[in-house]
Amino acid sequence: MAVVSPASRALRVLELLQEHPGITAARLAAELGVTPRAARRYVAMLRDADIEVQSVRGPYGGYRLGRGIRLPPLVFSATEALGLVMAVLDGSRPGDEEDPVGAALAKLVRALPEHVGAPAATVLRHASAAPSRAPRPDPARTIALATAVADRQRVRIGYRSRADAAWEEEVEPWAVVVRHGLWYLLCHSLRADAVRTYRIDRVVSVTTCDAAFEPPPGLDPVPLLEEHLGSGREFETRVVFAAPYAEVAPRIAPPMGRLESLDEDHCLLLGTTSNPAMVAGEWLSALPFSFRVEGGPELRAAVGALADRMAAAVRTAR
Repeated sequence: MAVVSPASRALRVLELLQEHPGITAARLAAELGVTPRAARRYVAMLRDADIEVQSVRGPYGGYRLGRGIRLPPLVFSATEALGLVMAVLDGSRPGDEEDPVGAALAKLVRALPEHVGAPAATVLRHASAAPSRAPRPDPARTIALATAVADRQRVRIGYRSRADAAWEEEVEPWAVVVRHGLWYLLCHSLRADAVRTYRIDRVVSVTTCDAAFEPPPGLDPVPLLEEHLGSGREFETRVVFAAPYAEVAPRIAPPMGRLESLDEDHCLLLGTTSNPAMVAGEWLSALPFSFRVEGGPELRAAVGALADRMAAAVRTAR
């Protein structure tokens, strides 16, 4: 069991005083897991460090920081600092100072007190992360979209799909969602009059419009994004599987489309894609079920080309 030092508890008291002016000794004790008498000792430690802590007696009394006191804007525990380092590495960011996130993190760790920053610095120096394959969106355009979400302001976006089709349209930006390292804009497209999901790394321009909007009541962005990831692309996908819905459904990710049961032995996948070759080569070819492509023509051509290439790879030389 880790031992918590008096200094760490005093810093926690300082945080609680900042967050809850008028906090009582009893509540301080409960937050720290100590007795009220011990909590008062930690308050005394802050006063010994020339931090003015005022106390008010009575039923509505408690502790608060003195007026005009200037405190450091951030106070981290060692666990919080280490958690920040691990979050950066979990995101497959390199953590070195050539990367903007790595540079900011290194500055933050250097600014921490030695007893807090040392564990985080050790992990930062000696742990490595493989580079992420997920493309990074442009920071300025990401900020512009997030600001429009917060301000409930329509925007006009320029977009370039994976198939290199380009267009502009006006949208109501409902949310920015990060999914498996990819950044998405969940929005209502005025052009299509439908919910759309767009990869922010493929957004090439953002212009704020004058018109405001109201998002749907009770909007829950993550499941709504999952539901619409397989819609709104250029090319139709319509695939019938010779297997029951219950067997196929666990293997269908939301970007692949919507799965429907046809009968006891067949189910139908309906969706859209910007990249038929990827659907054929990475998604359909990995499924252990017989299937028939009923539409669209682009996907049929991609599956046919893949089948010819695989057949040629095993054809016996004459």
